[in-house]
Amino acid sequence: MMDPPVPPSSHTLQLCTNLLQSPPKSNNGRFTAQLVHCRVIKSGLFFSAYLINNLMNVYSKTGNAIHARKLFDEMPLRTAFSWNTVLSAYAKRGDMSSAREFFDQMPKKDSVSWTTMIVGFKKIGLYRKAVRTMGEMMMNEEGGVEPTQYTLTNVLASVAATGCVETGRKVHTFVLKLGLSSNVSVSNSLLSMYAKCGDPVTARVVFDRMAVRDVSSLNAVIALHMQVGEIDLAAAQFERMAERDIVTWNSMIAGYNQRGYDLRALETFSMMLRESSSLLSPDRFTLSSVLSACANLEKLSVGKQIHSHIVATGFDVSGIVLNAVISMYSRCGGVETARRLVEQRGRADLKIEGLTALLDGYIKLGDMNQAKVIFDSLKSRDVVAWTAMLVGYEQHGLYGEAISLFRSMVGEEGGQRPNGYTLAAMLSVASSLASLSHGEQIHGSAVKSGEVYSVSVSNALITMYSKAGSIASARRAFELIRCKKDTVSWTSMIIALGQHGHAEEALELFETMVAERLRPDHITYVGVFSACTHAGLVDEGRRYFDMMKSVDKIEPTLSHYACMVDLFGRAGLLQEAHEFIEKMQVEADVVTWGSLLSSCRVHKSVDLGKVAAERLLRIEPENSGAYSALANLYSACGKWDESAKIRKSMKDGRVKKEQGFSWIEVKHKVHVFGVEDGVHPQKKEIYMTMKKIWDEIKKMGYVPDTASVLHDLEEEVKEQILRHHSEKLAIAFGLISTPDKTTLRIMKNLRVCNDCHTAIKFISKLVGREIIVRDATRFHHFKNGLCSCRDYW
Repeated sequence: MMDPPVPPSSHTLQLCTNLLQSPPKSNNGRFTAQLVHCRVIKSGLFFSAYLINNLMNVYSKTGNAIHARKLFDEMPLRTAFSWNTVLSAYAKRGDMSSAREFFDQMPKKDSVSWTTMIVGFKKIGLYRKAVRTMGEMMMNEEGGVEPTQYTLTNVLASVAATGCVETGRKVHTFVLKLGLSSNVSVSNSLLSMYAKCGDPVTARVVFDRMAVRDVSSLNAVIALHMQVGEIDLAAAQFERMAERDIVTWNSMIAGYNQRGYDLRALETFSMMLRESSSLLSPDRFTLSSVLSACANLEKLSVGKQIHSHIVATGFDVSGIVLNAVISMYSRCGGVETARRLVEQRGRADLKIEGLTALLDGYIKLGDMNQAKVIFDSLKSRDVVAWTAMLVGYEQHGLYGEAISLFRSMVGEEGGQRPNGYTLAAMLSVASSLASLSHGEQIHGSAVKSGEVYSVSVSNALITMYSKAGSIASARRAFELIRCKKDTVSWTSMIIALGQHGHAEEALELFETMVAERLRPDHITYVGVFSACTHAGLVDEGRRYFDMMKSVDKIEPTLSHYACMVDLFGRAGLLQEAHEFIEKMQVEADVVTWGSLLSSCRVHKSVDLGKVAAERLLRIEPENSGAYSALANLYSACGKWDESAKIRKSMKDGRVKKEQGFSWIEVKHKVHVFGVEDGVHPQKKEIYMTMKKIWDEIKKMGYVPDTASVLHDLEEEVKEQILRHHSEKLAIAFGLISTPDKTTLRIMKNLRVCNDCHTAIKFISKLVGREIIVRDATRFHHFKNGLCSCRDYW
């Protein structure tokens, strides 16, 4: 038989109450609550609603909802505080289903009850539900409950998280009706809501009307200035503030970081450490922003110092800080350190952003195998992870892998929807492959997703269609850019037109760009000089070169110099080209001397060609192109002995000549051909077709240019070699593999020879088809016996 409970004294009751009302801190508070709970049971203190409410409150604040509910169920007398305490316990632990069930059982719901539900929904990210709950609060069956300032600040924070400014304006109306617009906390929340919802004008109006402004108000204004890019105004407001809290410093540091002023972010962080009191220390938001700044600047040494500071101060390296540390190391070249951190800490606390940064780090190192291992290990891949892997494959020339991965991305159940960056990367893959069919499929995906209207995708479409040989589609992509065309848009189109033989149109487009007050960059001028080169517009090239330096203040780079040398050389101004090289402000590179050497071969200038080859080989002794060009130059001039010596020196030095080959895509399959190709399964049919074409075009007036065969052979043998050049075999295969009138698109890795150029003009007229050939320097559109290059290439 149990002893009867000891009658409680007022002293015991007061002691228990005092213990419970001392600040509860995690385990200490829970231990105190358990001690008092034991005393309550032994002393029979259940009759005191005040004491039991205090006990429940401690259990609630220390996250022990089960004990709070048990006490509640045992209470003989329950007050509104009792109900709200248990409700708060459920909401604090994020158990909103139990909270809702308990809330529905409440005999009377006051503003605390409703606000607890709103705060609970906001805490777990159900922002719209939090906002709807306020609507229910004001229109419930009991005649409605008026929201407090605490209710409104939480509802406005939820609206800010959704970004729905229209909902925010409705809440603002309630604020005005309730007469709370002069409340500093509510005004601060309104200011923050409008700023985060992208309405800086109304945010400024709210700020200007505030009679009292505290640190929070000024912090919100700093964040607003940063958001709209008013960096100097934010800095000025920061300087004027007499009191700065951690939010002030974070607003400046994060704002600088997000706006690309990463050096300023680090300087502000350094100022914070120097000027702030010992009570103000960096928090997780400060550290994640400065680590992000280090990553953007690739300042590994500074990042290491910040990491050391984190460890030395005993800061909890978890959550966003751990992800920021891993991202910093991954992006600054410390990938192995990042990997060790992942192994030490495990992946439970890692977000997809941190692992994606590690994945990207291995991609930058060129270790695609390790990158694939990390990618495959990701349980939930977001579009950023997919895009990072696709971009990695594209950058390292693994185009087949990129196409296969993209198909997996859009094809798997619940797969990710590609964004503009994904589609731009895949269009770049199609450009590199010069694959019109793949490019058109990606274009279709862009249309379905709505990303086709983004400037980055539109720019990539221009390049893709241009490189695939469809200049008309490239023009349409350029014309359909809805947003304001940027420098890349204009530059892409100028380059495309120049490469396809529309030099005058390219220069007109450049003049239009300048007239629209869009400043060209150094790549734009490369496109302009190339267009001049392809059309032999020497005077225009000189004028634009001067304009680049004097008007746009762009210092010429090696690319610009090489273009000018090519322009002079192709026009036969070999001496001017050589003098131009000698006067260059920088040392000429392989490309520049190679351009001169190529022009010397075309114009048969042996002496200058020899000089160009020697200078080129000093820079790159194993450059096979230089040996081949010089040997071909000697051959073209009938100097067979000299040509043989060059070829022997190549053989003795084990310098491998780049083999010429051409390819054509038919039914999504690429077919590659070399000279005298003997491996294609349809070899016999291809050769027979080419023989028939050869005989027919000779009847039309075609005369084989046997001088294009730079070997000392019999004329009959030379003619046979010419007939089996790779581009001719690719054309023959295209003719037997595609329907009549289909445009043939041939790609070649070297410059098309004189004989092939002439022959293809005759073939286009014979078969009544357009034949587009992309060689190493430009596009040739052959149609009805003519070429878009006007025989100048």
